[in-house]
Amino acid sequence: MMAETATAASESAEEVPVRELCINGACVKTDEIEAKLDEGNIEEAESSLRETFSLSSEDARALLGKLEYQRGKMEGVLCVFEGMDFQAAIQKLLPPPDEKTPPRKGRSGPGSMQAVSQQPAGPVIEALYLKSKSLQKLGRTTEAADECKGVLDAVEKIFPQGIPEVLVEIKLQEILNQAAELLPELWKQADNYNEVMAAYRRALLSQWNLDNDCCARIQKRFAMFLLYSGVEAGPPSLAAQIDGSYVPRNNLEEAILLLMILTRKYYLGKTKWDQSVMDHLGFALSLCRQTSVLAKKFEEVMPGVFPRDDRWKALALCYVGAGENGVSLNLLRKSLHKDENPDDLVTLLLAAKICSEDSLLAAEGVEYAQRAISNANGADEHLKGVGLRLLGLCLGKQARVAPSDFERSRLLSEALKSLDGAIALEQNNPDLIFELAVQYAEHRNLSAALRYAKQFTDATGGSMEKGWRLLAVVLSAQQRYPEAEVVIDAALDEIAKWEQGPLLRLKAQLKIAQSLPMDAIEIYRYLLALVQAQKNSFRSTSQGEDDRINEFEVWNGLANLYSSLSHWKDAEICLGKAIELKDYSVESLHQKGKTRNSSPIHTSISRIGHGLKVIVIENYN
Repeated sequence: MMAETATAASESAEEVPVRELCINGACVKTDEIEAKLDEGNIEEAESSLRETFSLSSEDARALLGKLEYQRGKMEGVLCVFEGMDFQAAIQKLLPPPDEKTPPRKGRSGPGSMQAVSQQPAGPVIEALYLKSKSLQKLGRTTEAADECKGVLDAVEKIFPQGIPEVLVEIKLQEILNQAAELLPELWKQADNYNEVMAAYRRALLSQWNLDNDCCARIQKRFAMFLLYSGVEAGPPSLAAQIDGSYVPRNNLEEAILLLMILTRKYYLGKTKWDQSVMDHLGFALSLCRQTSVLAKKFEEVMPGVFPRDDRWKALALCYVGAGENGVSLNLLRKSLHKDENPDDLVTLLLAAKICSEDSLLAAEGVEYAQRAISNANGADEHLKGVGLRLLGLCLGKQARVAPSDFERSRLLSEALKSLDGAIALEQNNPDLIFELAVQYAEHRNLSAALRYAKQFTDATGGSMEKGWRLLAVVLSAQQRYPEAEVVIDAALDEIAKWEQGPLLRLKAQLKIAQSLPMDAIEIYRYLLALVQAQKNSFRSTSQGEDDRINEFEVWNGLANLYSSLSHWKDAEICLGKAIELKDYSVESLHQKGKTRNSSPIHTSISRIGHGLKVIVIENYN
């Protein structure tokens, strides 16, 4: 087989080095060949190489093209290859029809490789690859992609089951790896995204014996394309599917599958660790609310790959997303230990955020938030507003379990002070504006609460249901019921049908407050119709409970309304429906007790029982 080397010699330090091309013991100065190429005498240069090295026409042209490519003359590369018949050259390399190709990754005997050994495939395949690279550098990406695709087609024809190991030493496998990586990138530059998908899937499914690192790079780039390109790929073709195997239904599922395969390779030591793979996997799993799966992947990472506190922080974020705040907080406590990283700002803020959602943990959250504010200096000073906001939320939660009215008032005042400090730093933060409105409402400062509720609605453009609801609640607290109804009606026109449940229940309560119980009953009936429509719509989906109208609250509210109207039979029917949905609910049990104590039958039985007791006592005396 042909082996080529390039040497540089110099007779003295002052002389320009003379480059030589040596093949199988014969040498020729490259200056002479390059001079002929510069003059446009391609045939003469080809003839010189053929006579000097006893090369075929195709091999001589391939070598000339390589010299031009190394000189950076891309137009020259195309001129050299213009007179080369690639199809005829590839046809010569095809094995006889009756010859069996060696098995994949197996050792082949000399007999099976005789035809290929007589006509080495390396120079022709490399020439075709260099032509594709030259076209790419000249900006002719579509033509470059077609030529690169020709490289892969040629290899598949010559080696249907991959390049045997005995030929890897001539670097043919390296060219194939480069072509498999290059083709999708060329189609991207040509804006042909269907071909991008086909190229990626072909590289991963074909028997090309790609090395582990090359395959890992292709899998990673394909996963990134699926996640961020915005192009819907669709499932793989039926020919690529194996019976009983998992078939991704969309881009997200296919990207997650690829990234999980990559992480498995890292764990098995087949490829080097790549942190960006975990970042992409975290993004993909977060989109489908599967952060608990991501937590398992972090737990599978071998010790030493991540710093210990970084692993705890990543796991804590995963468990927060999965709704397991207790597990997350325990991990953050370990990370904030004095022997670990007690002053990490992000960890302190996350711990304070978790504590701000639980009144029993609010005091602990106050400590974390205060430490975060103290550490928010220099480059992290922009996070001081976040710390003040979390401090205000923790103090507000702590006020709810205060042992005295004085303590409660003090904590609420401190909470408002912290939130006012935060709003001074983050004036355009809608969430902070909403929290200020809630805190002022709890502090019975309804004018300030109304101002911030209106500001939140304006900041969000009326797209948030909770803003409309808060505005209506504050107006109803001021006994401005007609205005509250106007707000609710405006909100119902802005939000989706399945999100109208809380607003409709609030509207029913406003009707009750205005002594219009029959209007409230009509609203509850409409809510029940929405519940039934919702069941029919979401029967075959996995819609979350947070996005649905709460049927239990509708039945319980209707039972309470019928009880206030002394419609005991209707109240008991509604209450029974609510208990069927939640057996041991505080609200339903309380309502059940009120209904039984207030019903005429129960009252009569109680009076008869009291009368019998009086008679017995009198007779005894």
